[in-house]
Amino acid sequence: MIDLTQIDELARRLSNLVPPGLRESREELQQNFKTVLQSGLQRLDLVTREEFEVQRAVLQRTREKLEALQRTVAELEAQLGDGSGNDTPRH
Repeated sequence: MIDLTQIDELARRLSNLVPPGLRESREELQQNFKTVLQSGLQRLDLVTREEFEVQRAVLQRTREKLEALQRTVAELEAQLGDGSGNDTPRH
């Protein structure tokens, strides 16, 4: 979910940049800025910090499991290589 307070603040800042002659419609411009910003950000398909952190943790656990499996496979390959004296597979 997008933080609406930050969008409100950005819309307010943008409306403050409007030349003095257009200040009468400042609130309308601020609302338009806010709408355009929300629409643009929604199209970017952004994730929240919390969602990002969850996925980062999942990726870290997956990497750890992969590394453990790689070590296990290497150990098993070493055992097979030591036990048979021949590294070629038998059919």
